[in-house]
Amino acid sequence: MTEEPRPTLEAVAARAGVSRATVSRVVNGDPGVREVLAAKVRRAVDELGYVPNRAARSLVTRRHDAVAVVIAEPETRVFADPFFALQLRGISKELTAHDIQLVLLLTEGRDDHERVGRYLAGGHVDGALVFSLHLDDPLPGIIRRAGLPTVFGGRPGWPQTEEGGPGAPYVDCDNRGGAREAVRHLMGLGRGRIAHITGALDQTSAVDRLDGYRDALADVDQGLIAEGDFTPAGGERAMRELLDRAPDLDAVFAASDLTASGALRVLRERGRRVPDDVAVVGFDDMLAVAEQTEPPLTTVRQDIEEMGRLMAGMLLRGRGGAERGAGPVEPAPAGVVLPTSLVRRDSA
Repeated sequence: MTEEPRPTLEAVAARAGVSRATVSRVVNGDPGVREVLAAKVRRAVDELGYVPNRAARSLVTRRHDAVAVVIAEPETRVFADPFFALQLRGISKELTAHDIQLVLLLTEGRDDHERVGRYLAGGHVDGALVFSLHLDDPLPGIIRRAGLPTVFGGRPGWPQTEEGGPGAPYVDCDNRGGAREAVRHLMGLGRGRIAHITGALDQTSAVDRLDGYRDALADVDQGLIAEGDFTPAGGERAMRELLDRAPDLDAVFAASDLTASGALRVLRERGRRVPDDVAVVGFDDMLAVAEQTEPPLTTVRQDIEEMGRLMAGMLLRGRGGAERGAGPVEPAPAGVVLPTSLVRRDSA
C-alpha cells in the first residue's frame, strides 16, 4: 500500500489562492499578514492536513522549538517525588502554550553529565531549564560551555561570576523566610525544644531553610539538628537520631513534606502523639503528601507549579520572546523569589 505524499506549502498556497511566501509567513506565526488571507491559509492547512516541516524550518530560523529540562537527580528519585511532577507540570504548561517541545534529561553519574553535555552542545534545543543542582555539580559549567540560554530552578550556589556568569537567571521561593515562619509558629505554640531535620546540605534550599531555623531561635542547640536528604527515608533516619539524642524535644521543623512524613512514622512508632507530645511542620505543601499524613501536615507552602511556569517564561523571553513580531522583549530578571505562606493543619 503506497503512502500518500505529505501536503506541501505549494499545495496549501494553491488551495488558499495565495503565494507560497504568504503561506510560509502564516505557518511561521508572522503577524504581518492580513486576517482575510491568514484565514484562507488556516482553512487550507486544516483541509489538507498540512504539517510544517520543523527540520527545514529550523535551518532557516535556527530554532528547534524544543527546550531541555535537566534534573540533576536519578530517575528513581524524580519519579518518586511529587515535587518534580509539580514543577514539570508548570514548565510543560508554559512550553505547550507556545508550541515548544519539552525534552527531559536526568543525571545520575559522571557518564550522564557527559551525555547531557554532548546533547546540549549538539544543537538539538534552544535552551535549558535546570533544577535540583548540588553544590559540586559540573552541570552549570557544562551548560555554559554549550552556550545555551539557561534558567535555573533554585538560587545558584556557585559564585555567579564563575559558572553561571553575572546575573544567571533563576526562580526560587523564600526558603529562609518560610523556615523562620515555621519555627516562629512552633514557638507561638509554646514549644521550647524545637528540632530541625535538614534537607541535603549540598543544595542551597536546604542551607537557606537551616539558616531560617537558626534565625528564629536565640540560642540554637546543635544537638537538635539532624541532617536529612528531602526523602521519607532520610526523615525517618534523622528522627530516630534526634529522639535518641534529645528525647525531650517537643517540636520538629522538617525541611520538606516528604521528610516530615518519614519523621511522623517514627514518632508514631516511638509512641509520641502528634501534636500533643511533638508538633511537626514541613515545607512545600504538596497536597499528595501533606493532606495524606496522619495527622494532616502543617507546612510552609511554596507554589511549585508556578515556579516551573516562571522558569519556562523567563527562558522564552531570554531566547527572543514567546511570540515573533510582538515588539521589544522585556529582559528577564536575574532572579525571581516567590513568597511562602504557612498552611495550618493538625500536626502543629
